[in-house]
Amino acid sequence: MISVTEAQLLAWLTPVFWPFVRALALLASLPVFSQRAVPTRVKIGLALFIALAAQPSLPAMRPVALDSLPAFTMVVQQMLVGLALGFSVRIVFSAVELAGELMGLQMGLNFAGFFDPVSASQGTASARFMGTMVAFLFVLIGGHLAIIGALVRSFEVFPVGDEPFAFLRATQPHLWGREVFSLGLWIALPLVGMLLFVNLVLGVIARVAPQISIFSVGFPITLAVGLIGMLLTLPLMEQPFAMALQRMLAQFQ
Repeated sequence: MISVTEAQLLAWLTPVFWPFVRALALLASLPVFSQRAVPTRVKIGLALFIALAAQPSLPAMRPVALDSLPAFTMVVQQMLVGLALGFSVRIVFSAVELAGELMGLQMGLNFAGFFDPVSASQGTASARFMGTMVAFLFVLIGGHLAIIGALVRSFEVFPVGDEPFAFLRATQPHLWGREVFSLGLWIALPLVGMLLFVNLVLGVIARVAPQISIFSVGFPITLAVGLIGMLLTLPLMEQPFAMALQRMLAQFQ
């Protein structure tokens, strides 16, 4: 008869269980993968696959009884690290969406909120468009692979231990919000400057020729210039997005 002791069972489960919990927390907060369109069973399967595939690269972990207080604190630590890693990527996505929101506000797309307040609560069309484009860009540049690498590397930088909040003191995630505004303004600034110049020209025309209905003429011009500016901005968005993503993931490596 085959008998398995508790020590042997813990020795088998420990190298897989903690990476599985951290990867599952990551997938629960990671953009693209955390959407409702991705089934929960797919997330669990991906987390288990990542935990198994990362075994050769993970450091040794001491076995801990899963029904003890240290095990509970370790679960909290894995959830915090995984959620923070996904949150750091979401910060970069939010920055690009903020850039699209600023572009839409300058183009006058926020006027749609006066006629449909429900759509206004979801942001302008330009913000949703930039969010979709950055999701495609995230997959094309291999961002998901970089995140998996950062997840594996995080077990060396933030090993499994009894202090769940030591990670928060080291990384200070409450300061990551500034990345949203710096990166968002960096991406939107060229188009915002272009539209500011267009508005100045329209203001001069309104003063020189008051008989021209500047609102009926200026909106199509502003919208056309904004769409052309967005078309020119898209090929240049890869570099700031990749740099910001690498800067955020560097905190876990």
